[in-house]
Amino acid sequence: MRLLLTAGPTREAIDPVRYISNRSSGRMGYAIAAAAAARGHEVVLVTGPVAIPAPAPLADRVPVESAREMYDAVRDRIGGCDAAIFCAAVADYRPVQIAEQKIKKTGDRLTLELEKTEDILGSARLVFGFSGVLVGFAAETEQVETHARAKLEKKSCDLIVANDVSRPGVGFDAEENEVRLFFADGHAESLGRQSKAEIGQKLVEIVEGLVKGGRL
Repeated sequence: MRLLLTAGPTREAIDPVRYISNRSSGRMGYAIAAAAAARGHEVVLVTGPVAIPAPAPLADRVPVESAREMYDAVRDRIGGCDAAIFCAAVADYRPVQIAEQKIKKTGDRLTLELEKTEDILGSARLVFGFSGVLVGFAAETEQVETHARAKLEKKSCDLIVANDVSRPGVGFDAEENEVRLFFADGHAESLGRQSKAEIGQKLVEIVEGLVKGGRL
């Protein structure tokens, strides 16, 4: 199958040296990409800035920085894909204005006005016209199931992979993860704590099943 995958964080510039971002290392997305490539799939990886080596071989590796750049890259490449997995931790907001020069420390406080970034996952069906298997990630700190099921429906996904990133040792910037899977047919299951490579392998197998019209 041809698989589009997003991974890593985005960076939303404040000035030439500062930005808004998050703690995503990209390890989960890269583990999925590596597992898919190892199983012979054609992988298109749209990646934010990370400090880990790229899995090989890939059909296409597209480095981006901001949410807008990731949105454009996905829009231009999602056509013809059998499945898309949106694992990237995309910033929800960005500064309305980017200072042309470094902001100097003068007053005791600095106020930034923020605006929403593009909804990449939410655009897959309604804007990009994607009809393949759609998988989203939900990194939560509370009410994981409630938020994951709401995202599943709102974004018209086939599967949401959710995890509690407030727990130490799993989730952001960790070697291991522990996730819960919520399917569009109402089924749910858990993948216990294990390496991100192992979870990536299992997720690829599940997506293969969904592409074939079923579920493992």
